[in-house]
Amino acid sequence: MTPMSTPFARLRQADCHVEDLRDLLAAQHDPVLAFTDRVDQQVPIYDAATLREATATDEGCAAVESELAAVLADGPGIFVLAGALPHPVLDRVSAAFEEIITAERATGGEVGDHFAAGGVNDRIWNALEKLAVAHPEDFVDYYADDLVALAARSWLGPGYQVTSQVNVVNPGGVGQTVHRDYHLGFTSPEVTERYPRHVHALSPVLTLQGAIAHCDMPIETGPTLYLPHSQKYSHGYLAYWLPQFQDYFAEHHVQLPLAKGDAVFFNPALFHAAGSNTTSDVRRMANLLQISSAFGRAMESVDREQVVTAIYPTLLSRTAAGHDVRHAVAASAEGYAFPTNLDLDQPVDGMSPPSQADVVREALAEGTSPDVLAARLTAHSTRRATQEI
Repeated sequence: MTPMSTPFARLRQADCHVEDLRDLLAAQHDPVLAFTDRVDQQVPIYDAATLREATATDEGCAAVESELAAVLADGPGIFVLAGALPHPVLDRVSAAFEEIITAERATGGEVGDHFAAGGVNDRIWNALEKLAVAHPEDFVDYYADDLVALAARSWLGPGYQVTSQVNVVNPGGVGQTVHRDYHLGFTSPEVTERYPRHVHALSPVLTLQGAIAHCDMPIETGPTLYLPHSQKYSHGYLAYWLPQFQDYFAEHHVQLPLAKGDAVFFNPALFHAAGSNTTSDVRRMANLLQISSAFGRAMESVDREQVVTAIYPTLLSRTAAGHDVRHAVAASAEGYAFPTNLDLDQPVDGMSPPSQADVVREALAEGTSPDVLAARLTAHSTRRATQEI
């Protein structure tokens, strides 16, 4: 066995072949499901009332959670909960979101986006915190929904962390390019290739993606496009960047209309993209839920800014002497751009803002003084923190 043929060989973009994805999808079949109401374009649709009845007991709840997990992992990778949230609560929260959008428009500033042109549509970053602060009663009634919690537990178990971003696609708004989602969906192919094969398999189980429809979403409003079963393609985090895979997605995706109050959840490795809103009068509003595993964090709290500030003079002198300090930077500085405050630290020039380690590496390359670096680090941490709302 050659090193490149071992089970842990690195995945390479050069090894992405659209024929492999096509053959994988051709071999898939709709799973046998006990609790679904129907299957539409390979996507299981669950009725809210039926699920609530089925989960009335601990045994029933466990059975439903197991089925939903199987759909996300081994099935099509996506399901819809029809009628998950009641309209009166949705209407109150929609009004709150519109209030926030209006206030943020008034402040101006550049608005970034992921996988779409910035500033075209309306986006509320950190909508969860903003809703809680501005409308606490609406927040409680909205997030008390049992089916959203059921979906989160089915994929992540207890202790999950909810974040949300509201996306309003305005009339004429153009859709996104096909992609996978957080974590490895937010790294460039060059960076993605550096992660071991098993991390490509790990990334999807750290996050559950979801969306709650705040209005009726017929096809012409551009509800999200999906490629069922594509989460099983091992090279997918590298493949979706390639034109031949984008073309395949454009030809073979499915698109489901949603009704107000429906919730859709999917494996973050599923190939997907928001559609284009071709209407002249419908603002398509969805609350995008990104629900994270409790395990996505270190055991100890470390003030990495303090660590970096303390060692930077040594890093600077070692670098000037020709020593390689890259690993010392990696051990001390925060090397990941997230979590951050996307209102202030937006992905305007790329998929993600610079990490603390990026700031340190740039300073070392420039020979920046410790005082200047300290000011840059303070500004960096200030941008990342949530602000008073």
